[in-house]
Amino acid sequence: MTQRGMSNVIDRIDEFGLAAWIALMVVSFALFWPAGLAVLAFLIWSRRMGCSKGRGFGRLHETWHRRRDEWRAGSRSGGSGNAAFDEYRSDTIRRLEDEEKEFQDFLGRLRQAKDRAEFDQFMADRRRQASEGQAQPGPSAA
Repeated sequence: MTQRGMSNVIDRIDEFGLAAWIALMVVSFALFWPAGLAVLAFLIWSRRMGCSKGRGFGRLHETWHRRRDEWRAGSRSGGSGNAAFDEYRSDTIRRLEDEEKEFQDFLGRLRQAKDRAEFDQFMADRRRQASEGQAQPGPSAA
């Protein structure tokens, strides 16, 4: 197939969008896996998978962050327009934040207790080894 003919085929598939490319890739894998691999490589190389600028799922990541920020801004600015719901939501968020702080404090105390127990065990083992070392006579210079 000539370069111009290949270009026409690519343009025709592009008219149908990304779904057509994915369908072609799946069919290629089903019929002859090296062809499917070639289609996948072409999609990545030509950036038709939406992976522009080497960021992978950049658009998806940006969309998620934008929606999260919009939701947070809405919850601070009065949000839904239903005063009862907004009050319930703010009370629930405040309660969850308090529980999170209490849980983090608990984890800190738990880590500290574990560290203390390990240190006490180490010191007891060290004292035991020292007392055993003194009880045994050293090598004689006979």
